[in-house]
Amino acid sequence: MKILLLLVGVLAVIAPAVEAAPVYQIDSLPTSEGPIEIMFIGHGSLMFNFADKKIYVDPVSDMADYGSMPKADIILITHEHKDHLDPKAVGVLRTEKTQVVLTEECAKEVTGGLIMHNGDAQTVLGLKIEAVPAYNIVHMRSEGQPFHPKGRGNGYVLTFGDKRVYVAGDTENIPEMKLLKAIDVAFLPMNLPYTMTPEMAADAAKGFRPKVLYPYHYGDTDTSKIEDLLKNETDIEVHIRKMK
Repeated sequence: MKILLLLVGVLAVIAPAVEAAPVYQIDSLPTSEGPIEIMFIGHGSLMFNFADKKIYVDPVSDMADYGSMPKADIILITHEHKDHLDPKAVGVLRTEKTQVVLTEECAKEVTGGLIMHNGDAQTVLGLKIEAVPAYNIVHMRSEGQPFHPKGRGNGYVLTFGDKRVYVAGDTENIPEMKLLKAIDVAFLPMNLPYTMTPEMAADAAKGFRPKVLYPYHYGDTDTSKIEDLLKNETDIEVHIRKMK
């Protein structure tokens, strides 16, 4: 059964009249507790709007003028690399009530957050969040030095009503990924050489079979390749959205 997913349009972020306002695509996904709106900001940066809560993933100043966007209820940070961890963007979005969920390494730069390790599960402002591994096996910075070592980064599985959304962070098609269950929507990175090739992403998707797959954090990777690789997997819908 296909999951109902609507492209509801774009959001023009308020900006001075003399400048063109940035435009972001937004999809809407129905759940048992109301819709999730998914804003595709750019690179690894996303925003979910659910039950009047704004959940940002890896906000980075280069991707948006966060000062013109709604304040965050929850901020998720996957790992410590500067294109994912930006204390300035976190500071702009954060209020005294904002819950920041992050890794132990990220907590060295952003204080007062909730540290989650691989395998942890927490309920944050009524939202169940599971931290899952994110790391490299194949792609290395140098011999024996992966771009993303095992145990340092998180992917996150978020439960919105009856829907489970997986944001993988920077990772390859690791064995733990194929153990995921009942994922409705998945965001898988294809930013070479740091994360997955389209072939790796297709292999991962075939392993845990999300109903909807969004390639994200894909840089200059040809996203048509993943569409072709999964064209015969009729229970996996591949959606390509502009990620700057």
